Amino acid sequence: MITFKQPDVEQFLNVLSIQDFIVSPDANQLVFSTNIGGHYNLWAMDLPNQYPYPLTTVNQACGSLAYNSRAEFILAGFDRDGDENTQLYALSKKGGAQIPLRIAEGERHMQPFFSKDETSLYYTSTKNGHETNLAVYRYEIESEKEELMHKGTDAPIYLLAVSPQETSFVFIKNFSNTSSLLYVRKDGEDILAAPESEVSYTQSDAVYISEDEFYFLTNYESDFSYLAKFHLPSKSFEKVLQLEGKDCSTLKYDSFTGKFYIIAEKGVKDELYCFDLSDQSYEQLDVPADRISKLQITKEGKLFLLGQSAIMPLNIFSRTPSHSWHQITNHGVPGLSPEDLVNPETVTYSSFDGMTIEASLYRAHADVSNHHMIIWPHGGPQSAETNAFRALFQYLLKSGYSIFAPNFRGSTRYGLSFSKLVEGDWGNGPRFDMTAGIDWLIGEGLADKEKIFLMGGSYGGYMALLLHGRHSDYFKAVVDIFGPSDLFSFIESVPEFWKPAMDQWVGNPERDREKLIEFSPITHIDGMTKPMLVIQGANDPRVVKAESDKIVEALRQKGRKTDYIVLEDEGHGFSKKENEILVYKAIADFLNQHL
Repeated sequence: MITFKQPDVEQFLNVLSIQDFIVSPDANQLVFSTNIGGHYNLWAMDLPNQYPYPLTTVNQACGSLAYNSRAEFILAGFDRDGDENTQLYALSKKGGAQIPLRIAEGERHMQPFFSKDETSLYYTSTKNGHETNLAVYRYEIESEKEELMHKGTDAPIYLLAVSPQETSFVFIKNFSNTSSLLYVRKDGEDILAAPESEVSYTQSDAVYISEDEFYFLTNYESDFSYLAKFHLPSKSFEKVLQLEGKDCSTLKYDSFTGKFYIIAEKGVKDELYCFDLSDQSYEQLDVPADRISKLQITKEGKLFLLGQSAIMPLNIFSRTPSHSWHQITNHGVPGLSPEDLVNPETVTYSSFDGMTIEASLYRAHADVSNHHMIIWPHGGPQSAETNAFRALFQYLLKSGYSIFAPNFRGSTRYGLSFSKLVEGDWGNGPRFDMTAGIDWLIGEGLADKEKIFLMGGSYGGYMALLLHGRHSDYFKAVVDIFGPSDLFSFIESVPEFWKPAMDQWVGNPERDREKLIEFSPITHIDGMTKPMLVIQGANDPRVVKAESDKIVEALRQKGRKTDYIVLEDEGHGFSKKENEILVYKAIADFLNQHL
């Protein structure tokens, strides 16, 4: 009789992921970016055949995908080792060598898409001196002529949509994560779509349904985003559909059936709705995932989505004529079923000022538990911890650690006013939400005060550093993954098109000098007394390597135990499987050393 061993925790390190996908207009070819083989490349399936074949060997992350059926090529955007300077290439649908399409080394090409007739390519870019407020370009594929369509002046602009006959286009002027204005440009005039307001609000995802009318998402005069429309001839704005207590985050239009598909965010999960323009009715659709990363509709109305859950890695699904979902890819944890993994509980607790905070609590199975808790402040900070698959979480859970991940004030998915609470208050409100959560865990008997670790990435890394410096008694050891250590240098070193938002988002170095000193982890270096592991990508354009260098040097000068891993070919994340494995093993080894 053959008896298989229990799965090893390292099997969690071999989970594959999917960054993006695109389906050909005739729904015969699926193209997706995945790390089969350890590096991200483009792969394809000739549907309904589900056996994948490689299209590229570039070994780089893909930042954008579009399909041009007229010229029979795939548009693909690749950066270099995580630098986020995406360049645009044309690729045969059979794969092979990439032809440079729009290249400007050291610059970014963002959100590319084709005109309805597929003769022109539109995109937003930092090139030609527009690194701060950005510019919109139109490139004619056959003539290879390019036109500067519009350029930002007082804030970064992003192109959202172009009318079917290309007589107008929609763009947003982005002041911050919680403040943007949407304009339609027609005949040289910029027309504001939603009325002006003393209270800042946002908009996104514009979709034209005719030359005269487009729909979009906004939270104008609302705490949650809803569906709205704008009529160009009358210059009129109208609210169309509000989903109570839910943020409408993604909008797709099916011109074949005249229906909109809307992804709505509510706490740690996503929901999918279908809105029928003909009778204004809507319904919630069942979905095979807790988080929907992308939705695409083909010309004949076939629906595809990229989704995941806490116990299922990213996979691609298609909706069948009988309205069930067919799983096309089958990424999972080798040797394990979803039932072997840990689903989080959604819990709430009262913070220092009485505000209710929602959190995800992952409990290690009793047969492997080492009775230690890892506190995880998420990145962003205007983001959220959701029921998305994290191989690191499942790896650590299988190793015996439980995990607690609060959605502190400033998180998204709980309304605009909640998201705004972190602005100019990076180091107080969210920090006290975290300590209140730890106290709640201890009070409920869910954590032992002597058995708590702290780990976070990006803003979560910043919060890990700050909590370590100001509340070190809570923790046995701390892991910082590319977190800012000095808010003054962070403000100066972010990408140029981030800088207009920094005054509202983080603070002004002159006006808020004392506050920024207090909120900078480097100020509290004397309080950082516990062992630390710091991880940094050398090419990170968001939190530059100098931020981690600075904190590591300061800690070592004080004789503090500090391990430091620098990944020379990574940016703000892990795009190469060997680096991901190296980091995850290092984290587990570090935590195990300090049990």
